[in-house]
Formats: sequence, C-alpha cells, structure tokens
Amino acid sequence: MGRWSCDFRYLLILVAVAFIYAQVKLFSTQSEYADRVADAVEAENHCRSQMRLLIDQIGTHQENIVGLEEKVKRQEQECERLRAVVQDLEKEGVRSLIQDAQVPVAAVVIMACNRADYLERTINSILKYHTSVAVKFPIFVSQDGSNADVRTKAMGYDQLTYMQHLDYEPVVTERPGELIAYYKIARHYKWALDQLFYKHNFDRVIILEDDMEIAPDFFDYFEAGANLLDKDKSIMAISSWNDNGQKQFVRDPYTLYRSDFFPGLGWMLTKPTWDELSPKWPKAYWDDWLRLKENHKGRQFIRPEVCRTYNFGEHGSSLGQFFQQYLKPIKLNDVQVDWKSIDLSYLMEDKFVKHFADLLKNAKPLFGNDLVLKTNNVNGDVRIHYTDQSHFENIGRQFGIFEEWKDGVPRTAYKGIVVFRYQTSKRVFLVGPNSLQQLGIQNS
Repeated sequence: MGRWSCDFRYLLILVAVAFIYAQVKLFSTQSEYADRVADAVEAENHCRSQMRLLIDQIGTHQENIVGLEEKVKRQEQECERLRAVVQDLEKEGVRSLIQDAQVPVAAVVIMACNRADYLERTINSILKYHTSVAVKFPIFVSQDGSNADVRTKAMGYDQLTYMQHLDYEPVVTERPGELIAYYKIARHYKWALDQLFYKHNFDRVIILEDDMEIAPDFFDYFEAGANLLDKDKSIMAISSWNDNGQKQFVRDPYTLYRSDFFPGLGWMLTKPTWDELSPKWPKAYWDDWLRLKENHKGRQFIRPEVCRTYNFGEHGSSLGQFFQQYLKPIKLNDVQVDWKSIDLSYLMEDKFVKHFADLLKNAKPLFGNDLVLKTNNVNGDVRIHYTDQSHFENIGRQFGIFEEWKDGVPRTAYKGIVVFRYQTSKRVFLVGPNSLQQLGIQNS
C-alpha cells in the first residue's frame, strides 16, 4: 500500500510538470502570436501612412499636371501668335531681306603669289567698300607658294580668310621657251576654285588678282550681275573689265554690254559653270583657253563700258606686256551707281539683240580713208565696216584700241562688233562682215 501511494505521488508530479510545461508553451505561443499581431498592426499602420502619403503626392502631381497643361496651352497660344507675326513679316518681305543678309552673293578671292606690297594695296582697296556688304561677299586670299611676306600680310587682316596652295610637282612646258609661271597660275586657279566651290560650297565666286583696285560700286555691280547669271544661262560670266576702257574711249558708267570675248581681270562665275570647266581645266593660259569657242560654247559675258577694276600691276608674270599703252590709261569708275534701281533686263539674250541693233541702226556709216578725221566731223554715233582681221587691225591702230583677236573674235566684240566712245560721248562701231546679218539688220 505504501508503495502504491508513492507511485501515485510520483505520477501526480509528472502530471503537474507536464501541465506546467504545457502552460509555459501556451504562454510562449500566445506571446509570439501577440508580437506578430503587433508587428502586423504596425505594418498595416505604416502601409496606411504610405498610402496616405502617395495619395497626397498624387493629388499634388495632379495639381502640377493641371498647371503644366495650362502652361502648355498658354505656350501653344503664344506660338500661334508668333507664327501669325512671322507670316505678317514674310508678307512684308522681311524674310527675303534676312535671307539676303545671311546667304553670300559670292566669295571674293584674291589670287596672290609673291607681291606683298601689291597685295596690301589690293586688300585695302577692297576693304574701303566692304564693311557694309561683308556678309554678302566674304573675302579670301589664296596664295600660291610660300612667300613669307605675303603670308604675313594676308594673315594680318581679320576681315579675310587665308588659303595656301603648295605645289611641288615639277612643271613640264609643252613648248620650248614658255614661262613656267603660266602653268603654275593655271594650277593655282583650279585649286582655289575647287576649294571655294566644293569645300566651302559657295554658289558664286569673284576672282581678283593681287594687283587690282576696285570701284566704289564694285559689290553692287556684281550683286546685280548675280541676278543676271541666275536668270540667263546664255551668260557664262560677269566681268568688271573693258579691254578698251581707257579714258579716251569711255564716258557712261551706267552702260553695260554683252560680249563674245572673255574679258577676265575681275570676273564672277557660278558653281554649275565651274562643274563644267574644272574637269578639263587647261595646264596653262587659262584665260585664252576660256576664249576658245569650244569652251564658252556660244555663251557670252557681261562687261561694263567703264571698268570696275583697275590693274596697276606693271611688274608680274606678263612682264608688263601692254601695260603702258592699254592698262595704265584705264578709267576706273568713280561714280556710286545704284544698280538695284536700274532695270538690266535689256541685257537678257532675247532683248539685247534688238537693243544693240537699234543703237547700230542710228549710227552713221563711214567709208574710205581718214576714218578718224571723218569720225571727228560727225556729231552722232558712227559705224565703220571692216572686211577681215587685217582690215580691223588697221582701223583699230588708227583709233588706238586693242587690235588683238582670239579664236576669230576681236577683244570686247559682240557678234563681230567692237564699240567704244571716241573723245566725246559719240560711239564708234567697228562692224564685221556678217554682223548686220546676225543682228537682223538689212545691209545698208
């Protein structure tokens, strides 16, 4: 009995221990659950707080979006107003004025080599009239060779761009005794024009040499000439030069002519024309090459009566050829002609034939000998017919004009006719054997 009582107490102790363990376990589980619930509640509160914050932010962004939409709407309205203003300005021609101010009419390139003093005189002459048209006519100096004085002189001007052509390829002349200089010049011209048309992408280029001075209306003249080049494809180039522009042979600074003879000495051509000429550019004597009919192909040149350039280069590649007789006495225009106000449509191919024919019809025919004396005895214009080149040279020698021909064309001639003033405002027309027929005038 005593043993059973002992076992029962032992069993009660085990039951009590088990109960206590279960209670402890239950309390631990409840505590852990309570902690989890607390964490969940805290997380839920944090989530609700974040949601409220997001809602507040969304509300703020919605307000900003509304504000931005209103701002965009106002800007669109302002753009519409500005577009209307621009359209009004365009109707008044402002757009064309802006384009004229921004797009160059032509690049002006001064071809130089080794005459720094000549170059300085040329640049100073150009800059005298350049300030107001600097955007329309950017200036370049292209030097052939490495003369240090020329390079220093050119780079001393902020108003221009300097280019240098270095050509070390030996020159082989085609005929004994030829000057190498003419071959070097031709190479330089091709290089410079390629640079300006293809690298700098100009539409037109005016070529000057480093021994030239320009007239006050030089730039206005070429701007007017650019319009003619664009409109009339029968015009190959615009020139500022008249070979018979000596003081005694010119009077009217407003008069321009078409000519079948390329004048050179200050001239402008277009990119399409250079596209044609560049691939076949000659090795030498480029100016005489341009005077060949196979190269100008019936196209003509615009020239003034009174020169817009003056060539002072007594010393150069041509060794002063013709300088004293033909170049030194040239009359450089000193009148500021307003070319924008002048109608130049008479120079268009279809109109100039009639214009020139009318001038010729009113001229008194002269025949025989003593032609200079007979010309002096006539008050108005005169015309003198020549039979061939030799006859022309004889007459030209009497008056003192250029006698030279190239490829069957006298200098300055239009349809075989050379016109110049003589002593007064009277015109003298030297008329070729087929000239009247080409102008549609019955021989009289």
